[in-house]
Amino acid sequence: MTQESHIALLIDADNCPASKIEVILDELAKYGVTNIRRAYGNWKSPGLKSWEQVLHEFAIQPIQQFAYTKGKNATDAAMIIDAMDLLYGQELDGFCIASSDSDFTPLVMRIRANGLKVLGFGEKKTPMPFVNACSKFLYLENLDIAGPSEEKSEEPPERKNAKELRGDAKLVTLLRSGIEAAADDDGWAALGGVGSHIGNQTSFDPRNYGYRKLSDLVSEIGLFEIRKVSNHIYLRDRKAGKK
Repeated sequence: MTQESHIALLIDADNCPASKIEVILDELAKYGVTNIRRAYGNWKSPGLKSWEQVLHEFAIQPIQQFAYTKGKNATDAAMIIDAMDLLYGQELDGFCIASSDSDFTPLVMRIRANGLKVLGFGEKKTPMPFVNACSKFLYLENLDIAGPSEEKSEEPPERKNAKELRGDAKLVTLLRSGIEAAADDDGWAALGGVGSHIGNQTSFDPRNYGYRKLSDLVSEIGLFEIRKVSNHIYLRDRKAGKK
């Protein structure tokens, strides 16, 4: 997506903290214009008072959804129906689903099957099927811009150390496959190409591991040679270097 891309933001107000709306919109601005902003929930519920305070400030349309049956989440159904209407009725380039609820996994897969990107935001309790289904998913705890009613924390996001990173078999495999796919004859791969390859495979962001940039994460993990040429960074698997 580009800065001219049009994105629809759909918020499950029951499962997304209002204090994080500013950081969500700030992140989405990197990908395009969020011209559709909707928050779903039963606005008669006392639990959504914090959302009422930010709706007008950030031009978010509240969508009322009554809980018709106890124990059933009518909000999820309303969001899914609206998302499908938008998918076929609007010229959009991507969606953002803000929720920690795995019920949206089939919806995300359906949208992506139509060729659109889906950005996900949720807390660390978010089930992995939803996280993995998104084009990119970001844990709200690891985004360090404070919301309108939240003071900025002095504590940095939880950062995984080198041992923990190397022990993450999925992460190591992603990095190695990305380097292999983008490497030249000598085994060196441009960092940007590695990141693009990984992003095409799965929902990945170095901030979910506590690092601002992919280069910082790669440097910490210690499994790869790093070479800087002008303003460009190149990587090579240490195993390939030995060969």
